[in-house]
Amino acid sequence: MTTTQTSDHLPALAIPLLSLAAFGSGVSLRVMDPILPLLSNEFHVGLGDASLVITVFSVAYGIAQLFFGPLGDRFGKYLVIAGASLACAVTALLCGLVSNFPMLLSARLLAGATAAAIIPLSMAWIGDVIPYAQRQPVLAKFLIGQILGLSGGVLLGGFAADAHQWRLPFLLIAAIFICTAAGLFAVNRRLPAHARLTRETEGSALMHILNEFSEIGRLPWARLVLATVFLEGAFLYGPFAFIASHLHQRFGISLTSAGSVIMLFGFGGFAFAMNARRLVQRWGESGLSLRGGIILAAALLTTGLAAQWWYAIPACFMAGLGFYMLHNTLQINATQMAPERRGAAVSAFASSFFLGQSAGVGLAGRLIHYTDTGNIMLSGAAGLIVVSLYFARRLQHKHLHQV
Repeated sequence: MTTTQTSDHLPALAIPLLSLAAFGSGVSLRVMDPILPLLSNEFHVGLGDASLVITVFSVAYGIAQLFFGPLGDRFGKYLVIAGASLACAVTALLCGLVSNFPMLLSARLLAGATAAAIIPLSMAWIGDVIPYAQRQPVLAKFLIGQILGLSGGVLLGGFAADAHQWRLPFLLIAAIFICTAAGLFAVNRRLPAHARLTRETEGSALMHILNEFSEIGRLPWARLVLATVFLEGAFLYGPFAFIASHLHQRFGISLTSAGSVIMLFGFGGFAFAMNARRLVQRWGESGLSLRGGIILAAALLTTGLAAQWWYAIPACFMAGLGFYMLHNTLQINATQMAPERRGAAVSAFASSFFLGQSAGVGLAGRLIHYTDTGNIMLSGAAGLIVVSLYFARRLQHKHLHQV
């Protein structure tokens, strides 16, 4: 497929609507974190079992991303995002209307699968239509929606948990996606031809996908990047899913307050975004990834060992800063680990990250039966130190051999 990259004549709402869809996706991903204690009480399940609502969402989100790329190529990325947003509204309504815990798990599985299309296809579409020289600030504006969604989802979940109205957030999420889908479908009809290009694939679509990922798997550096981002997701989000519960149970603060504290994670991400160029120039990729891992681990250690709840305020901010320092370095390497298969490579990267999250939350949910939330955070911190140190050394070695 040949595209003429130009930002001329794009409807003014084309990218803001994608950012709004990413906001809804972020809210859906993190809204359950503070609600876990309420689900545990209402459905008479343990806290670890309640965390399955996060695990199944992440599993579906990770796996489904592998299939939305070909769908976007075949039918048009913007149109598929619009359809996925409408599907997200339906699955959010299902989450809010279920009557028992198994039904909630099924609905969250479907919600994860439908949300998976939004962020990777949006980034791919922006790459198709925005010239490279203009792309970085456009992507930054788009990702504001995701960052605000991740932070706002935790805060919304905290309010809902304290009000004992865990279903209400899903009705709000459904309303966001209905409005977004309507806007996306309307804008899609007004997109210029180069922004609505489709591509026919020869032969079996499934075999094409498998062959692409097989070729990526043969590259040693690609395997390292994918393994690293899987472990990053596991060691961070396993403990992260229980921070609200940890602050609520250990210190007795409300779940709304706990959600407000965790919201600072997003502000840490903004701090990195505003200083990214300066930090990369100062420390380089290897230094950035190592320091990011250390800061992230220190934040988890502080939260897990703190004698007072307010220590989590700077810790959550620093966790967001450290995460984006490490994860942004991984993202950059993901876009270059298989340049001739960039679309499949980025999909594999995103899938590995969210499958790592699901594995981490699932494992932490099992361990919570035998230990407390503080120890879960300490183990995550230890894992992040090892992962970031190893990746930074391999990255430094790689750069030395390229000189």
